[in-house]
Amino acid sequence: MGDDGTHRILTYGGEQIRVDLVPRARPGTTLRIKVHPDLRVEASVPDGTTEADLDKALHQKTRWIWQKLRDFRAVQEHATPRAYVSGESHFYLGRRHLLKVHHQPDVPETVRMLRGRLEVSVQERHALRIQKMLELWYFTRAQEVFRNRLNALLPTTLWVRTSPALKLQVMQTQWGNCSPDGTITLNPHLVKAPRDCIDYVILHELCHLKEHNHGPAFWGLMEHVMPDWERHKVRLDGMAEMMLQK
Repeated sequence: MGDDGTHRILTYGGEQIRVDLVPRARPGTTLRIKVHPDLRVEASVPDGTTEADLDKALHQKTRWIWQKLRDFRAVQEHATPRAYVSGESHFYLGRRHLLKVHHQPDVPETVRMLRGRLEVSVQERHALRIQKMLELWYFTRAQEVFRNRLNALLPTTLWVRTSPALKLQVMQTQWGNCSPDGTITLNPHLVKAPRDCIDYVILHELCHLKEHNHGPAFWGLMEHVMPDWERHKVRLDGMAEMMLQK
């Protein structure tokens, strides 16, 4: 079982499984293990947990972790890729919108949201073209939404003296990150999530401007600015597979 203080390596069925350790500031709570749809495994470890208790809990859960990973992989293997045709569901700010494709050869190509639908007008009905138009639309919306939410949240993070630089980048396994120079990078796919989930990710990264690792001080800061952050994280994790589907 490998250990560098931040993770453990479990072995089951000939497979090595990395478990990231997330310290929790509240002693007395139970150790919890979460397997994410993107195949990350996290153990939330309360203060005061001994190495022996941690190892025992992980050992008892190893088979369950392996089964959850197997289930998520099976879903990924059988996921139906989007065809970008009318009737498909696409998310925006946590709500499901039906895609409606209009083939209009003599009309400028556009994407707009109208009465619960995403209306796309294209001059040629090619799936790749529709996909790229939607990606650009999401990216543009994400820039506006993320900046607005960042500005709205800054008054609650008193340690942030100046508004940080904000960058958008598609990432496979992260909703956001914070660089050593203080730049916050957010995944444009996050704009498909509910606003509270977007706020959770932004606040998470703003907390990293003061606390650079996931130690007890970080989680204490997170609890202070968003006491119910775990609820929004769980909801975001549950929607990840749908929102990242291509």
